[in-house]
Amino acid sequence: MKLPYWHVDAFAARAFAGNQAAVMPLGHWLQDAVLQAIAEENMFAETAFVVKDETGAADWELRWFTPACEIRLCGHATLAAGHVLLERDGGERVTFRTRKAGNLEVRRAAGGGYELALPTIATEPGEWPEAVALLGARPQEVWRSRDRYGIYLFASEAEVRALAPDLKGLAALGDDQFICTAPGDRTDVVSRVFVPGGGVDEDSVTGSAHAALTPFWAARLGRTSFSAHQASRRGGDLTCRLKGDQAWLNGHCATVVEGSFYLEG
Repeated sequence: MKLPYWHVDAFAARAFAGNQAAVMPLGHWLQDAVLQAIAEENMFAETAFVVKDETGAADWELRWFTPACEIRLCGHATLAAGHVLLERDGGERVTFRTRKAGNLEVRRAAGGGYELALPTIATEPGEWPEAVALLGARPQEVWRSRDRYGIYLFASEAEVRALAPDLKGLAALGDDQFICTAPGDRTDVVSRVFVPGGGVDEDSVTGSAHAALTPFWAARLGRTSFSAHQASRRGGDLTCRLKGDQAWLNGHCATVVEGSFYLEG
């Protein structure tokens, strides 16, 4: 079986930056164990699988797999999937029906790139001393959601960049996102995101984390839009805009590989 395959660097205007994702349009859903094996073979933070949506609710069904498990929401691989489909099929927008995150949309942005709409993730002040002890530095505040997203606020970009967390210890706490953030030096906001329990020690550029950071920072900055940089080794830049209960993330994508994935059986 020969499957179409794209390797895309999302939230990047050029190759070798941003967050890598595999995008694979399928004629029908393969068994979950096969999807997981493909994602493990790809070894990217996420592989996005899409199948034409026959319900009429959206253009495509969309699922995401890390090398270790299927996840509830992934922003960068959704942006990558939108990029692939819009470049291949044309049009101005494409919609996706997901199993746990509702319907999502990617559309072309004025001036180039794309805009991705994600449901906002609400957080509230909380405590998690076990996690704080593993981050390598003490944050000023801890905010948590009901969906395993946690925001750890630091005073400066330098503190965030210097973090060296105990990844094995964080993984033992579950598949939470540990979102470490601070005011940025050259952008409004900076962050690093660790998800070792989900098979990704440090994510390169995390769309779903910014679905939590968008309402969090919009309230603190007193405005609905801001610039953001994720300070991973590859790094990535995006613009975040709060509109109602949606976080609109603006970024570019670069296609690195287009080809075929061969599957026996």
